[in-house]
Amino acid sequence: MDALKLMALDEEDLSVVSAHVQDAVFKLEGIAYRPAQGLFTLVVNRFVWEKALRSAKTFERRRAAIGFKRVRAVRSIHLDRADKEAVHVLLAIRFEKAGEGPDGTIELLLAGGATIALDVECIEAQLAETGGVWETASRPRHLLEGHPEQA
Repeated sequence: MDALKLMALDEEDLSVVSAHVQDAVFKLEGIAYRPAQGLFTLVVNRFVWEKALRSAKTFERRRAAIGFKRVRAVRSIHLDRADKEAVHVLLAIRFEKAGEGPDGTIELLLAGGATIALDVECIEAQLAETGGVWETASRPRHLLEGHPEQA
């Protein structure tokens, strides 16, 4: 198995990282923020969409870490930080520019309407699989807006 390693330095790169972590799951214990170093990390179990799209018979998850550098502040919106056992689903990562410069907010959009917002000097992110691969019986399913019969 070749371990996935990606780096994001702009919005286009970040969209590639976002696609690779769509439907990743994690608990709050997987979050770490070190303000003095400007580093935010998130350890997830990512769903391997690139393999699932080739084979409808087997699915897998892999342990991965997402690191964001140059982080000035972290906020969470609608995230119950007291519930340590809750499993959160990462749906997407997006970037909102603050102005003309490279600074802005990276948003980690979670199922259920929660968001983790990272105020950053610029986009500097890495995704790396850290080991641990296992088969899963099901693949994530999403209802298409306006088409509840499809999943």
